Amino acid sequence: MSVLLAVEDVKVQRGGRAILDVEAFSVDEKEIVGVLGTTGAGKSTLLGVLNLTVAPDEGHLSWREEPMTGWRPGSAERRRISMAFQNPLLFKGSVFGNVAYGLRIRRMKRNEVRRRVLAALELFSIQDMVENNVLALSGGEAHRVSLARALVVEPELLLLDEPLASLDPETRDRLLAELKVAVKKMGVSCVYVTHSREEAFMVADRIAVIDKGRIVQTGSADDIFYRPATEPVAAFVGTENIFKGKIIKQDGGLAVIAVDSLEFEAVTDAPVGTKVTVCVRPEEIYLEKAGISKKTFSAGSVRNHLAGTVTALQTLGPTVRTIIDCGLSLTAIITRRSQADLGIGLGDSVIAGFKAMSVHILREE
Repeated sequence: MSVLLAVEDVKVQRGGRAILDVEAFSVDEKEIVGVLGTTGAGKSTLLGVLNLTVAPDEGHLSWREEPMTGWRPGSAERRRISMAFQNPLLFKGSVFGNVAYGLRIRRMKRNEVRRRVLAALELFSIQDMVENNVLALSGGEAHRVSLARALVVEPELLLLDEPLASLDPETRDRLLAELKVAVKKMGVSCVYVTHSREEAFMVADRIAVIDKGRIVQTGSADDIFYRPATEPVAAFVGTENIFKGKIIKQDGGLAVIAVDSLEFEAVTDAPVGTKVTVCVRPEEIYLEKAGISKKTFSAGSVRNHLAGTVTALQTLGPTVRTIIDCGLSLTAIITRRSQADLGIGLGDSVIAGFKAMSVHILREE
């Protein structure tokens, strides 16, 4: 797949310090790239550079391997790009007028404007609202109009700055699915900026994690979720169990790691003596009540077994976040049905188990 837009060695400075320092970032043709980061990480500044509204102090951009220089309103390069924001930013009037605006300033013929507006509205199932006043729209409908307006001009690159952050989860998830279908149907490249890992994992083909103005990891959702490159990335994507340890045994790729007074088994080729950070996702931990006669996971591939006491239970809809004191604080997320079937309550003695393959290792520099 060919590269549509590439960023190389870009720096943006404010007050004498770099607020963006990106060595490399790219978007392929027809690809959705999620840019994931906390508030203040540099997401919006990066988006401004991509939208040619923020000129970098250093570095350059290229479009299909040709240098980009169009940091000015109305430039030919900017006309290839469309953008939508967290706030729909609709102006007074009809749905049709809002979506048609970009086409009208391009001086398109009336019949072509109407055809394209109706086609864009149909992408988000709101073609029957074409003459509605935008002041009467719900939040989800207003966002659909905003996205239709961004896509109706048939951009080559669509930039989205946390476009669904203000919506309730049900509306957000439904609109996110519609958006992905629409973008793929039109063959548009897209950069989707968000602080929500759920949104990034749902919509993106590839994810770039940004932290303190730097792209710290790029990869598939599985790469980011299960193989985070740094401890901050691991924490940000929900890896709650992060411990410091040292490899004390090595047997052909199966290592034993000392973590405080405990020992973990993990799949790694790191040699004995290596200092590591141990990461275990809470969903990867199995629980059973101590002392039950029929073991659910004590044999087979679950090589790590830690005895402990339940110190906290937090219900999260269909799941339960369970904190276990095993000599260190371990977090497991199990279903409510599993909790009920196992009869696990506060103060109960349990065995926490996880596979050696579930342990992700970061070598200490």
